This record gives sequence, structure tokens and C-alpha cells, in this order.
Amino acid sequence: MNFILHKNFSELSAAAWNALAGQSIADTPFARYEYLCEWWQTLGGGEWENAELVLVSATEDDRLIGVAPLFVAEYDGPRALMLIGSIEISDYLDLIVRAEDLPRFLSGLLDFLESSRPASWSALDWYNLPDDSPTLAALKAEAEKRGWTHHEEIAHPVPRILLNGSFEDYLSRIDKKQRHEIRRKMRRAAESEKGVRFYVVDGTADIDKEIDDFFDLMVQDPGKKKFLHPAMHEQMTVTIQNAHAQGYLWLGFLEVEGAKAAASLNFDYKNKLWGYNSGVGSEHKELSPGWVLLAHVIQWCCENGRSEFDFMRGDEEYKYRFGGVNKYVMRVKTTKS
Repeated sequence: MNFILHKNFSELSAAAWNALAGQSIADTPFARYEYLCEWWQTLGGGEWENAELVLVSATEDDRLIGVAPLFVAEYDGPRALMLIGSIEISDYLDLIVRAEDLPRFLSGLLDFLESSRPASWSALDWYNLPDDSPTLAALKAEAEKRGWTHHEEIAHPVPRILLNGSFEDYLSRIDKKQRHEIRRKMRRAAESEKGVRFYVVDGTADIDKEIDDFFDLMVQDPGKKKFLHPAMHEQMTVTIQNAHAQGYLWLGFLEVEGAKAAASLNFDYKNKLWGYNSGVGSEHKELSPGWVLLAHVIQWCCENGRSEFDFMRGDEEYKYRFGGVNKYVMRVKTTKS
């Protein structure tokens, strides 16, 4: 296996990267070339400073076997190798490698990082690994073999709803009180004289106009307004544009009286919807536009055969009221002895 340290993303083929990602243990929207490349350009929307790129690929007989998208930075301790995408805006991260190639890829990667010393580092500090990722066991085994210190902990819950059937089937499985509340609010919105309408932005839309409308709703939440500073605005804009161009953007709105009252930004990827962000206007609160829109999103998933709605990171109460069941993303820190 031939390992190469790359100076920038342009040295790797986006097509080959994404083809590998689609077959890999890291098959999420956050593993794709366009997402991680843009993340590096803005350093996570300004999350990082003084980060040093350590982008490593491995090939065998001219076939791409794995990609380790890494960078070195100081965070919660001495300089560590972290996964590109860490920490705040990428819900799932991992090495990009097929499951059958993972053990030898990881072993070879650590040997390469040790021998070539592309940057000064004393630990691996990997956030947002899915709790079912085989990387967890593989990295623990490598740490034990090398005599390194290894620590694993839960970083965040990632609630999700498994879907297999109609919207009524979904409603029948959640709490009775919540089921009645969802039906009541959807019915009130549907019967309102204010002309409530739900729609999903299609692939031919003027996406820049839709993005602006989404941000207008998002920043009506004071916390999200603070979050959406210029660098983060740039990061999110390009992320949305790229997802639209690649065909996995799902952006839905709830209109009231012809004006957008709530928005739901998701990735429609691998037959599931990944809930990335949302925005709700300050008007029409009597119609509960945020809740009504989320109910429509889940109904859309049921009617279009999606297997799951993933709320992604965070333990907000509404996720569980809609039937979310926890899985987790992990933080793993492995320190050289």
C-alpha cells in the first residue's frame, strides 16, 4: 500500500474520492470531497486557526484504498491530529476506507505518520465517530499494539427516527399525546384561512434566492444569528450550493399567506434524510410553523420511501417528542507514549 501526503485537495480526484466514500465506512454527506474541501477552505467557517493540513491517501495497484483527511491543531491539550470537519458543523466523521481494508489501512497510516512525521503531533483526537464505526475497535487494537494510551467517550447523542411504512404507521409508534398534538397542529394549519403550504425546493430552482430566504428565517433565532457570522455564512452557503449541484440537497419551506414562515435544511442521501438545520419566523406562532413543517418533513419521508430521518447531533426535547431514539457519536483520543 502506497501512502502519499498531499499539499492540498486538488492533488486528489473528486470523482475517485466520492466513489470511495460511497463504498466506505464513512458514507455520509460529511465525507464527500466537496464538503471537506470547502470545510478546509474556511477552516470550518472560522472555527480553527493555525491548523496544518495532513491529507493522506493510500493506493494499491493504482486503486484508491483509503483517505485520511486530517489536520494538526491544538485543542484541549497538546498538538493532535484531528479529522477534517472537526468539531462543530460536521455531525459524522471517519476515515474514508472500505471496511475490509480498514485494519491494514489504519496500521499503515499510523506507521506512515510516525515515520514521515508530516507535522509535530503527540495524539490522535477524533470527534464525531459513529458509535457503530469499525474504526473504534481498529484504533483501540492499534493503540494496544503500540503501547499508546487510548480513551473513548460519548461526544453527543444523535437521535433518529426509523421509518418503514406510512405516515400513520409512524404516528402509531410515538407517544399518544404527541401523536394527537401533531395531528391537531397539522389539521389547524391545513384549515387555516391564511393559506398554509408546504413545498420542497426542486433541482431547477434559483438556489441562491432560496438560500437567502433560508438564512433570513434562520437568523431570527438569536443563537443562530450569532452562529451565522460571515465566515460561517460563507461555509454554509457553499455547502448548500454544493449539495444542490450534486443532487442531495433537500430544502423545504412552510408558507403562510404566501410568505415563507419556516424552513428545513436537510441532506437527502443514501435513502435517508439528514436534518442539518432549520429556521422559523417570528410571525404566525399561533400556527406552530416549525412543528408543522417538521411533521410534513417526516410525512414526506414516509411517502417517498426514506428509511430514516436523522436529527443528527443534539438532545433537544422536540426530537424525542417526535419519536427520536438515541444513537451516539464518539470522541476517541489516542496518545503516543
